[in-house]
Amino acid sequence: MKFQIRINSFKTLEEVVDYWSKEDYVELLALFGFPDGESAKEDTLKELLMMAITDHEPNEAAAIVLEYKLSDQLNSGQIDQISNDMLMDKIAEEYPEINLHSTLFHVNQLLYKAFNGKFPNIKASQFECTITPLEKNGNIELTKEVTLKLLKEGLSDSNLIKRLFGEKMSGNIPFPEAEDILWDLETKDGQNFKILTSAYWLSQEDLIAEEFEGEYEEPEEIDED
Repeated sequence: MKFQIRINSFKTLEEVVDYWSKEDYVELLALFGFPDGESAKEDTLKELLMMAITDHEPNEAAAIVLEYKLSDQLNSGQIDQISNDMLMDKIAEEYPEINLHSTLFHVNQLLYKAFNGKFPNIKASQFECTITPLEKNGNIELTKEVTLKLLKEGLSDSNLIKRLFGEKMSGNIPFPEAEDILWDLETKDGQNFKILTSAYWLSQEDLIAEEFEGEYEEPEEIDED
């Protein structure tokens, strides 16, 4: 099924506003030794957390935030390793488990701002697009996988997704990694979308057209008889 895709806007972000909630700030403040976060004014919580974080060594602070966000997915040895490595390397781009990239980005950027650039600066990409079917028949839900495959024709051949997952971006081969490559996919009407991902996967330079056609081929049904 063919679609028309139009890129309406594109932003490169150093942080995602509102990712960290009031509850996150209060709980992190307690972990950093500031137990009175609940009584602080909401608009001061982030500033208080920044100060509390910098009372610790960078790798110690990283371990505390990583433990808070990823203790259910990483063991203590992995957290210790990452907390040291992320001072030198862009772990949110390089870590082999790409399902953790999104959370690692948010952790990294919190620490980057708190420590005034001692951690690498990592970028995210947020863009809005309109996806319109060119055929009347067929009713395809625009999931992350479908949407990413439709973007293929608008991306340069040097784009990392196309280079690493070229086969999966084409045809009817399943592409489960799309769930983690695209961090967020929002739509209110099923046609206009806001997409969040890492600039590592898709930067503004990767887009070679503002308007293009994409095609999605549904997986073939397996006959069990």
